[in-house]
Amino acid sequence: DIVSAASGVAATLGNVGPGLGIVGPSTDYAHVHAMGKWIFSFCMLLGRLEVYPVLALFIPGFWRKP
Repeated sequence: DIVSAASGVAATLGNVGPGLGIVGPSTDYAHVHAMGKWIFSFCMLLGRLEVYPVLALFIPGFWRKP
């Protein structure tokens, strides 16, 4: 459902732990589909490294020599 998906992304992006719904404090992320776990893992990485450094990795001008 949308509440579980949105709170799961917010929880992983903010590195706060449990979300709402099926990823709430009384359950875990074990029953989430494999693709959802990949998305949550990317959100965790994005939240841990901050948004701008990760976006800089995908900008071609960042890698060009001056």
